[in-house]
Amino acid sequence: MKLVLKNTDTLVNERLSVTKKEVPCLDATWHYHAQYELLYITKSTGIRFVGDSVAHFEPGDLVLVGPYLPHLWRNDPEYYTEGQFDSVNTIVMKFNYDFLGEGAFDNPEFAEIKKMLSQSKYGVSFGNKISKKLHKDLIGIYDATRPEQSIKLLNILYNLSISEDRIQLSSSDMRQYTTNNSDRIDTVLKFISDNYASYISLEDVADVACMTTNSFCRFFKKMTNKSFTRFLNEVRIRNASRLLVQEDYPVNEVCYLVGYKSVTNFNKQFKQVMGCTPKNYRRSI
Repeated sequence: MKLVLKNTDTLVNERLSVTKKEVPCLDATWHYHAQYELLYITKSTGIRFVGDSVAHFEPGDLVLVGPYLPHLWRNDPEYYTEGQFDSVNTIVMKFNYDFLGEGAFDNPEFAEIKKMLSQSKYGVSFGNKISKKLHKDLIGIYDATRPEQSIKLLNILYNLSISEDRIQLSSSDMRQYTTNNSDRIDTVLKFISDNYASYISLEDVADVACMTTNSFCRFFKKMTNKSFTRFLNEVRIRNASRLLVQEDYPVNEVCYLVGYKSVTNFNKQFKQVMGCTPKNYRRSI
């Protein structure tokens, strides 16, 4: 998947843009842009990549992404199957820091919003409690007039900024200011997303990147802040967590469906990523 710098000036030419996506599947491109982005999923499932964070997403997913932070929402494989009838519903709000005017968030009454916008350089995910509370506002902002959209977004940002129902996503500052190597990492991430359920060796993925294994390891760590093995394990485990919740497959079968050959190793990796065993995770849900 190509890491792309998206220039939204040609689409927006304004400080705030609100779009609604009702499409078969989400944009499968690893990208970043100069605007803040608040994205609300109302109908869709898959894996979310924000900086070095890898996580499952589902309806109710609400995330704030800061400028130049690479991100990607990639649907589950069935969404990309020709003839599939499921679809995606998403509200996307892109805005500049000064969408209310120059220096607006420098005023003391907006200190919490300013603090949250600063934190968004790592990506911020909000929980179901606050996303449910703001559901009508998030849905209604699309049909609002331009002045109403600014007022509604300010209200949404304020409620998010005072909510404790949120977590930081990326563990480090992964903001990008250049597209160097974007084609290569794009190809690698797409290969992993499409083939995680099969055996993937370091040599296989290095060949995809047209690099030696040593060079690839350094490159991948620089671009994702994770080793290839750790990244692949997270993709597999996040997909396993989805299957454990949405399907009735036995744990042993889920192990093989996401690419593991050993149930013991699967349980070990699952606990490292999710903090509990697959069986306990299913029980907790």
